[in-house]
Amino acid sequence: MGSEVERRSCNRAMLYHLHEFNRSLLKPASHLAHAVAAMFSTPGSWLAQLPGATEIAAGYELFYRLGKEYTKPEFGIHSVQIGGVTVPVVEQTVLTRPFCRLLRFKRYSDQPEVISRLKRDPVVLVVAPLSGHHATLLRDTVRTLLRDHKVFITDWTDARMVPLDQGAFSLDDYITYLHDFIRHIGARRLHVIAVCQATVPALAAVALMAARGEPVPKSLTMMGGPIDPRRSPTQVNDLATRKPLSWFETCLVHEVPANYPGKGRRVYPGFLQHAGFIAMNPGRHMSSHWNFYQHLVRGDLEDAAAHRRFYDEYNAVLDMAAEYYLDCIRIVFQEYQLPRGLWRVQGELVTPEVITETAMLSVEGELDDISGPGQTHAVHELCAGVPGELKQAMTVRSAGHYGVFSGRRWRESVYPCVREFIAKAEAASPSGDGDSVAPAA
Repeated sequence: MGSEVERRSCNRAMLYHLHEFNRSLLKPASHLAHAVAAMFSTPGSWLAQLPGATEIAAGYELFYRLGKEYTKPEFGIHSVQIGGVTVPVVEQTVLTRPFCRLLRFKRYSDQPEVISRLKRDPVVLVVAPLSGHHATLLRDTVRTLLRDHKVFITDWTDARMVPLDQGAFSLDDYITYLHDFIRHIGARRLHVIAVCQATVPALAAVALMAARGEPVPKSLTMMGGPIDPRRSPTQVNDLATRKPLSWFETCLVHEVPANYPGKGRRVYPGFLQHAGFIAMNPGRHMSSHWNFYQHLVRGDLEDAAAHRRFYDEYNAVLDMAAEYYLDCIRIVFQEYQLPRGLWRVQGELVTPEVITETAMLSVEGELDDISGPGQTHAVHELCAGVPGELKQAMTVRSAGHYGVFSGRRWRESVYPCVREFIAKAEAASPSGDGDSVAPAA
């Protein structure tokens, strides 16, 4: 028995180290490919005049992008159009916790009429999912919301960057962070938008606040989340239920190597999550990369740039703390504790039915292959105490998982509904006293 435990521990330590070793071996070749691609494509270079130079440059750039390391992108939101006026936006860190930062995108103007409008806009907290990608995946969500709202977002930290002396991070801790953020912004004037995995802890956070008699947010919008994964199970749900929790801990939890601040921390590595993302639709990704090569050869620079932007985001992943990851597998996907009424957070039972004042909007994609149809809309049955006139469900036709919060369907179909829902909830109840107050614009 002892030797078996030692073997598993060794495997956990070695896989991450092997990944880092392979990455370091590939890094020089990747940089060389980038340089060669530039030499064969830069205008004025004699190499670019050779026959077949375009194909050579395209091939080397494709190799570079397949082999390069993808770091966390920036939000890069510096301005937004509001009523035909360009309004500058500054990203600010409002609160810092070991595993998360609360960010605010503050809008500025020197025009009195614009300032007056900005001050009247509702306050929104976007709860980004902690499921492998960075919060920057919601860049389009934030940019669109900024037209009509004051926007905050949870920016989760890569667990490999958090030293061991900062302690563990569990699903309970995630909810504690949300409580801190909601109280800091001010619950009575706040509208919460939770995306994907974040819908479950966001609902729990509001339910616990309601049960304690605390002020609660005016509205809660849940988008493509596993509130009840028993409904229309997807590949993601099936994987979580086919294997025992011990398999996830033994095979998918590994230790951070010594070249990161979080040395020795047990995590679910981002590179494994990324491999899982790719494995869900390998043909689609192969076609996308082949199309990228063809765009470069044909000189379709706009399409090639769009490919780069998408995969710069998609390939940038983070590690999740093992405690949190295993909690999600067990509590959300294996034991269905939330819909079964069995979930306790630090000893307190999560009872969504006690929520009575928070308006509820659920948004699902008709073709969502991560959170199946009905999983998010299930929130309305759980929140039986919320009056019917405060509940709304939206199914986005022909939309997949990402389409409900990013891209054309989000901007043209989903956002107008979300904006109207928040405006209605804002008008229904005035801001209370005694909460922290978010800055003006």
